Amino acid sequence: MKYFHKAVLAASASAMAVLAAAPALAQDNNVEEVVVTGIRASLLQSIESKRRADAIVDVVTAEDVGKFPSTNVAEALTIVPGVTVDRAFGQGEKVSILGTDPALNRTLLNGQTVASADWFILDSPGRTFNYALLAPQIVGKVEIFKSPEPRIDEGSIGGTVIVNTRKPLDLKSGLIAGAVSYLYNDRSKKGDAQGSLLVSWKNEAQTFGASFSVQRAEDQLRRDGVESYGTIAANQWAGGNPDNPVDSRTRGCVGTCASTLTANLNARSPNAFGASYFEQGRKRTTYTTALQWKPTDALSLEFNWLKIDATYDNTNQSMYAFQGNTWNSLGALTDLTVKDGVVTKASFKNALSVLDVQYREAGLKSDTYHLKGGYKGDSWDLNGEIGKSTADGGTKRQVFLEFLNWADYTVDLSGAPKTPGNLSYTTNVLGNPAAFATDPGWSGNLVSKPTTDEEKYAQIDLGKDFDGVIQRVQVGYKRREHETGQQYAGIAITGVAAPASLFAASQVPGNYLKGFDGVNDQMSNRFRISGQSMVDYVQSGKWLAAGATMPKPSIFAAAEFTAGNWNIEENIDAAYAQANFKADNIRGNFGVRYVKTSVNSAGYVCKPGAACNTQADWTWQTTKKSYDNVLPSVNIIVDAREDLVFRFAAAQVIARPNYADMTNYFWLSDGILTGGGGNPALDPYKSSNFNASAEWYFQPQAILSAEVFYKDINNYILTQTQPESYFNQSQGRVTTYQISRPFNAGSAEVKGVAVAYQQTFGAGFGLLANYTYADAEGKAGAPLPYSSKNQINISPFYEMGPFSARATFNWRSKYFTGVDRGDNMFVRAQKSLDATVGYAVNQNITVSVSGQNLLDTEYYAYANTTALARGVYRTGRKLQATLNVSF
Repeated sequence: MKYFHKAVLAASASAMAVLAAAPALAQDNNVEEVVVTGIRASLLQSIESKRRADAIVDVVTAEDVGKFPSTNVAEALTIVPGVTVDRAFGQGEKVSILGTDPALNRTLLNGQTVASADWFILDSPGRTFNYALLAPQIVGKVEIFKSPEPRIDEGSIGGTVIVNTRKPLDLKSGLIAGAVSYLYNDRSKKGDAQGSLLVSWKNEAQTFGASFSVQRAEDQLRRDGVESYGTIAANQWAGGNPDNPVDSRTRGCVGTCASTLTANLNARSPNAFGASYFEQGRKRTTYTTALQWKPTDALSLEFNWLKIDATYDNTNQSMYAFQGNTWNSLGALTDLTVKDGVVTKASFKNALSVLDVQYREAGLKSDTYHLKGGYKGDSWDLNGEIGKSTADGGTKRQVFLEFLNWADYTVDLSGAPKTPGNLSYTTNVLGNPAAFATDPGWSGNLVSKPTTDEEKYAQIDLGKDFDGVIQRVQVGYKRREHETGQQYAGIAITGVAAPASLFAASQVPGNYLKGFDGVNDQMSNRFRISGQSMVDYVQSGKWLAAGATMPKPSIFAAAEFTAGNWNIEENIDAAYAQANFKADNIRGNFGVRYVKTSVNSAGYVCKPGAACNTQADWTWQTTKKSYDNVLPSVNIIVDAREDLVFRFAAAQVIARPNYADMTNYFWLSDGILTGGGGNPALDPYKSSNFNASAEWYFQPQAILSAEVFYKDINNYILTQTQPESYFNQSQGRVTTYQISRPFNAGSAEVKGVAVAYQQTFGAGFGLLANYTYADAEGKAGAPLPYSSKNQINISPFYEMGPFSARATFNWRSKYFTGVDRGDNMFVRAQKSLDATVGYAVNQNITVSVSGQNLLDTEYYAYANTTALARGVYRTGRKLQATLNVSF
């Protein structure tokens, strides 16, 4: 190991120097070590950490994060084999490990939970960590554990990501490091200043240290899209809808249209189709404080504080033909074309179109406090930790108006997936804001949907060192108390009779829908309105009847609001014992973790037979559930040669259901009669995990590795859709909805292989590359969420003298994301490219230019088949110039 360490440190010299020095290094312990900095230093640290680990672990160091053109930690993990990142809004937010759903992985900050929340109104609190919260500047090192150890918190089937923040005693005393940058988005055509500052100090004795940091990040996001809302069967136009059994064949669908419809009653069509214009201002301020006190070699105390204050205000304007609307379009069909069970083209006479405009004030605040103390005796140590993490987020207020139009139009999907679809009108109503107006009977709504999340914890760990094969035994106990909830209230806006032209209407920017093949001028030159103008109008009360007062959101205004109020209390007690062993060239650990979980799931339940539209129809109900799990694990590492390491791991693991999935909540879409909800009877996932890997360190700063993995999962949770009846707010009567809820769907398995290669060449060049194959399927071959069968990452770099450059290319095959409105949802294969170029002016000042999403990657979500696009989006390229100063 000593040879390996020194050889790696010498790798910054030329390749010839390394070859010449290697034999001497094996015998001479006084050889002067060459300091390696920059990209190569980070790769050196990552390789060393991986090689020393007693589990299957990958490591990303601070240099890696700093050199990547990333705006959060998730994007810095894209080079890790087996790790995939979902970028639905153009920024990495959800991380999947070894073919598993992001909800089946855990992310810990310094080994502990960080309370998290989502800003998007359609998201409910879950166990998926939102990586958009973490600024990369706070990170010292990120460890990705692909095999568990008993000492690490349970709850992960795919892997556990541990983000370790910077420590003042590890930093230079009196350090002042800062960065200013400018971020520009070529789709929104807007730019924002970014900044960060880190100050660290420690005394001469290095017994006390303190550091403070602040980061400010802003991003003016615009997401252009072509999208649809659910699918319907063609029989809906042939009298197949029980709520309105109108038959177009008795109206305008005659001749060839009628015969085609009759022969294809089960063909699928978008329920609605059109174009989306989404704008969001993202602002995130992150504060950290770290204190370390080590008065003696035996005693240490550490305190960490993390505060995140972020806003995600956004406006969404979806303009779409509503060809499947139950009450306005089912009898309006005049022509259709069907191919391979899909209605690829359909025309309508005087059918409904809609402009939905939602103005949302959304944000997130999080506070995390962590206190850790330790005492080390001659051959034993005792450590204790306590902490609390809280977060609140969600949509604080939504103002929503819906504008209607009736016109003749054609929806054409025949070019999908290359051309996801286009919408054309006989008369161009998409460019005429006066053609759309609100319906006084139901004009929109006012909604609030805040969420809260909190965890308190305390743990104690006792370790004893030995001289034999068993080198260390560690035992511990931990108590976690977690509470999360959602509050949902709303009220219908009625009585508004206003055209869209009233709200400062204008044409969308000239680059709207740029990069979308097949869209026509009507779509790309559509109008938009001012969200703020709309809000001012609603708040002014001008639309209210004489003497009426402004309505206030209520949790009992509609069934969806009432059922959206819920609370989860989850208490977890865990005890573990772990032994670390070493005999000759074999090392590792084994042990067991025992966990008891107690859950109280509370929420409103509609009384049997009630219409569910008044407070008297509902009762607050609590469901209690508890379960015990014994989770053994073993990691065996064989150092076969100085340059060859084999690893084997086996473990029993669990993952608990998403919080929202454990409740009786539901949501409804009145117009298309679909919805979703939870299930308080869910059991946790259970899995038997097996991993094996081989690592060949064939030269300094180089590795070739291969890992095989197999996960046999029981109680897998998948979504199923079934009919349920609720009061329809927009219709004023009970109607039947297709509601998607999670159920324990039986067994599932994930198996695959990950191959990684990393090497530094001569003349400053180097390369990281990896490939992951994951075969994941559930009962009867059902796909598992967020698992791509194939993924490739390639990251070449150059570093010579003051210059450095790095690019990262990522490609992943299609993946399943879940069930929505009764459809299996997938995302097409996608690729991305990021790059950065830097120059060190001197040892204190560096400048860099980076590009993110340089391919303006298309995010193509579809329902069942690529011929039915659900949402196709582009968010633009980001260019960032940065000045870093460190003294």
